Amino acid sequence: MTSQQTFDLVIRGGLVVLPDQTRQIDIGIRNGVIVALETGLPEGREEVQADGRFVLPGGVDTHCHMDQQPWEGKATADDFDTGTLSALCGGTTTVVPFAMQMRGQSLRDIVDDYHNRARPKARIDYGFHLIVGDPSADVLRDQIPGLIADGCTSMKIYLTYEGLKLDDYEVLNVFDLARAQGAMVMVHAENDACIRWLTEKFIGARKTQLRYHEKVHSEIGDREATFRAISLSELIETPILVSHVAAAGAVEEIRRAKARGLPIYAETCPQYLFLSAEDIDTHDLSGAKCVCTPPPRDKSNQPAIWSGILDGTLEVFTSDHSPWHYADKVAGGPNTPFHRIPNGIPGIETRLPLLFSAGVNGGLISLQKFADLTAGAPARLFGLYPRKGRIALGADADIAIWDPNRAVTITNSLLHHNTDYTPYEGQVVKGWPITTISRGDIVWIDGKVTAEPGRGRFIERQRPFPPQQGLSKVLAS
Repeated sequence: MTSQQTFDLVIRGGLVVLPDQTRQIDIGIRNGVIVALETGLPEGREEVQADGRFVLPGGVDTHCHMDQQPWEGKATADDFDTGTLSALCGGTTTVVPFAMQMRGQSLRDIVDDYHNRARPKARIDYGFHLIVGDPSADVLRDQIPGLIADGCTSMKIYLTYEGLKLDDYEVLNVFDLARAQGAMVMVHAENDACIRWLTEKFIGARKTQLRYHEKVHSEIGDREATFRAISLSELIETPILVSHVAAAGAVEEIRRAKARGLPIYAETCPQYLFLSAEDIDTHDLSGAKCVCTPPPRDKSNQPAIWSGILDGTLEVFTSDHSPWHYADKVAGGPNTPFHRIPNGIPGIETRLPLLFSAGVNGGLISLQKFADLTAGAPARLFGLYPRKGRIALGADADIAIWDPNRAVTITNSLLHHNTDYTPYEGQVVKGWPITTISRGDIVWIDGKVTAEPGRGRFIERQRPFPPQQGLSKVLAS
């Protein structure tokens, strides 16, 4: 029987999405934590009526960019204030953006800088991934282990991008460190040589239109880089997560690896289900609003991404929110060539409604599957579970209340990010988060934001895997 001590907040009468079932029960919250899941709870200091609504775990977005250092002289549009504001208005309660190190930089200094940027501005809880762009002996030996001990228990590496890309030898060193530390490595898996070679060929032939962005970032390159990342992780025997999977061939490589029992995980994003290469191929430069990497593929590719979601090949659904102002996208004028368009699109606020509408209301996935894709799985894989990513006794009271029947036409004026467009302008979705609760605080309700900048907390994440101090089979043989 629940203690009669007063609850700070009671969510009453909703259909609560638990990890294994959906039940009409009340949720009692005290000191920011879920302490009761029963019917007929006594009155709380605050009450939220959720009759006829779905009560879901708050979203966990483990792939988003906020207040990132300038890239090629330009800065992304959202800082930790507007980025987390947009997130919470879309039903997300925890974000893990990137602290990006480039060649020659101290990763420790970068992380310290990100703490200073986030602390006074974040409205919801957050962590940091470490982007390792310079895996020098000093960084690997003296910086990353300490940062992992401080709760930054995941790293991202790139197989492309000047200033960030690692060669295979460097990748092996990072994987080896991750194995020893029990950390997760995310991999941006594109073939850099293919991109550079194809870019030179198209530019040399004066084929500079936007459509060539997708051709330069070829599906073949995605497939090869995914296979290579999997192979290197198999050699070291460490888990990895393949980021923003866009191509059917990459899905197949991941599926084959899983079938062989390898600890390979993968995520995809809304742009690979709800945008396509056709959205980039415009007569003017408006298609630049959909330019990201890997790029959206032909519409015929979308069923392969859905298939990967449905069969568990792709177990995480993130936004890869990387917003630019449109003017920065087309700063080169009306003839800006495809390779001068900054990569990245906004999407942190629309991530959940797009998937809910097409997936849950479209009859493709269950409420439990939706909750796991968008909250449970990312929390487990990145050291936030069991505190985040679920509705359960003892978990943080991070909750989103959804009106499953609310029809919304997505427009940029509706959203809260700090950029001047959304690539999903005009798309109609059914289902929208109407209330967001972060650690027991109501931060968004019926169109009103109640969270102030700085209320979010840095979450020290656990190591997602046991550290492996022994030799891999290859070295031990």
